[in-house]
Amino acid sequence: MTDFNAITKVVVIGGGYAGAVAANRLRLRRDIEITLVNPHPQFVERMRLHQFVAETHEATIDYDTLLGADVRLTVDRAVRIDTATRRVELGSGRTLAYDYVVYAVGSTAAMPVSVPGAAEFAYPIAEYDHARRLRAALGKVPAQAPIVVVGGGLTGIETAAELAEQGRSITVVSGGKLAANFSNPARRSVAKWLAENGIHVRDEVRVREVRRDAVVLADGDVLPSALTIWTAGFGVPELAVRSGLRTDELGRLLTDETLTSIDDDRIVAAGDAVAPSGRPLRMSCYAAQPLGAQAADTVLARIAGSEPSVLDVAFVACTLGLGSRAGVMQFSRRDDTPVPMYIGGRVAGQIKERVGLAGPIATIRKEARKPGAIPTFMGLGRRKDLPAAVSERTLQP
Repeated sequence: MTDFNAITKVVVIGGGYAGAVAANRLRLRRDIEITLVNPHPQFVERMRLHQFVAETHEATIDYDTLLGADVRLTVDRAVRIDTATRRVELGSGRTLAYDYVVYAVGSTAAMPVSVPGAAEFAYPIAEYDHARRLRAALGKVPAQAPIVVVGGGLTGIETAAELAEQGRSITVVSGGKLAANFSNPARRSVAKWLAENGIHVRDEVRVREVRRDAVVLADGDVLPSALTIWTAGFGVPELAVRSGLRTDELGRLLTDETLTSIDDDRIVAAGDAVAPSGRPLRMSCYAAQPLGAQAADTVLARIAGSEPSVLDVAFVACTLGLGSRAGVMQFSRRDDTPVPMYIGGRVAGQIKERVGLAGPIATIRKEARKPGAIPTFMGLGRRKDLPAAVSERTLQP
């Protein structure tokens, strides 16, 4: 058991949905010095970035309203974790000593180098700085000018829907099926709403080239585009790789089922940038917040000298917003595969706003008021097919 008079230093890297929950939850012990490192001085509601671009909602909240008073906020970017000296190196040149790190760096856009012009002419929307540039560019585009949204996943659909409600002319290009992680009935519901609201969809066709004023498809079609928005795919920051920690092929930190790095038991991960047992969960706020709570609990258990719990995880649903008045809520099996049951229309739109968008902020504030208040499990069930700890041999690249 750790001496309760000793101070344990925990550095939480990343102040998003997972990191904010973890930082607040660590306050269950009074002998922890908690430092939250984040590149922005405000919390970014990434799930509202499409609304921010369309100027229908703001996407930042002051950390003063979200974090417990004893959480120290350091506005900086972590560039390397020196595991030998237990120090986090920051972009400013400063370093932070740690006993434990909660690795919650999140995800970012993945701009394909294989598509000529994509990096030069397309606008990503995955981060706040991306959204600010896109919002500024959108303001210079005439109201009736054609806009192409590349990506038929949830982010692309929500972005297209929000802009269409503003009277914009939108085409969605999807390399696979539209809303591919939804069931056929739910996909048809989404496609019907998009069509009724003037959004043209080209699915199962890839982009060959992005030009300043057009998008060229693999089938030879050329779509005029005064502004091209790229939402196809996500990546993760390279912090783990730069720090010499083992990752999966995308760069997510490899951990066991307690979310502990397989290379260093002083590093515990949560959110989009973690691959428990080499099998990452869907990148989502739905997963990030319980993982943040789980990561904090793992650190607390190690400080106390007890055995951390293994990940308890199951998805039950996924919600999609369609503008300000509608949505689709797709139910799923615990392994995140869809079932034929869904809710659509205004009811689903209300669920998306109250539970999917406003709910995570309420969760962070609840954990700030009463650390340990939120459950770590998601849905019902456990990843019973995986061991509590996976051997290094199993996870060798």
